[in-house]
Amino acid sequence: METKVQEVPTIVTLEKLEQDQASESFYRQSLKKLMKNKPAMFALIFIIINILVAVFAKYIAPHSPTKMYTEHRLEAPSGEFIMGTDEFGRDILSRVIYGAQISLKVGLISVGIAIVFGVFLGLLAGYYKGFTDNVISRVMDVLFAFPDILLAIAIMAVLGSNLTNVMIAIGIVSIPIFCRITRGAVLSVTETQYIEAARAQGVRDIVIMFRHILPNIASPIIIQSTLSLAFAILAEAALSFLGLGTQPPDPSWGLMLNTGRGFMEVASWVAVFPGIAIMLTVLSFNILGDGLRDAFDPRLKK
Repeated sequence: METKVQEVPTIVTLEKLEQDQASESFYRQSLKKLMKNKPAMFALIFIIINILVAVFAKYIAPHSPTKMYTEHRLEAPSGEFIMGTDEFGRDILSRVIYGAQISLKVGLISVGIAIVFGVFLGLLAGYYKGFTDNVISRVMDVLFAFPDILLAIAIMAVLGSNLTNVMIAIGIVSIPIFCRITRGAVLSVTETQYIEAARAQGVRDIVIMFRHILPNIASPIIIQSTLSLAFAILAEAALSFLGLGTQPPDPSWGLMLNTGRGFMEVASWVAVFPGIAIMLTVLSFNILGDGLRDAFDPRLKK
């Protein structure tokens, strides 16, 4: 009996070592494949530039985003105002630069909320199954039944209109998709031998979930994170456009679109430039997400 007890850790250690080596090789190959994907690399570079612009907006922006140059109201793009001015004489370029701060902040925090709660609930549902899985899955089905923007608007109506509530609303809307992705991945991993061996050794469930299961299902979560960032930025712009997100005079791409749509015939640049910023940022996250999916999907490997 003692001999068997001593052999189990050896088997588990060897199997886990082989699993870690295979995982390391898989991630190395996936990263090499991602680096060969030129559209994904261009998207990643644009995202990095966008982040740097948001971080150093104070030093990059040529003017204050809220300062009004009343003598230059609705002025076309020029040397002094590269993207022109809005109806109050505020510099469009400076507002677009500072608007990147809000968009990225909302995207990162709201997706962070979705990952923390969605992944945790998915781990519980996929690992324990049965009653726990049924309860969590039915709650997620209820959230899935509502259109994303409509659910976010309903949450905003309850919480109130400010930037913090925007991040909470978008985070709640994104929880179900992370929960389902995690649950499906956990269901496939829990049937492997090294998980069964860990259970046989008496390893606690929380340790198995976060130390043995979660690292092996990280790929689909990372991929979904990039796609959810694109959705979060778009959702923030939509809510701000409807007047439920960022409030004046703070710069926001969606808010700039809302105020600029009334000047499309006389000063199209007021809405065009923030619209281009939204399009390029969302497109970059989507392209990067597609590149990550192609690189990390084992079904696409030879």
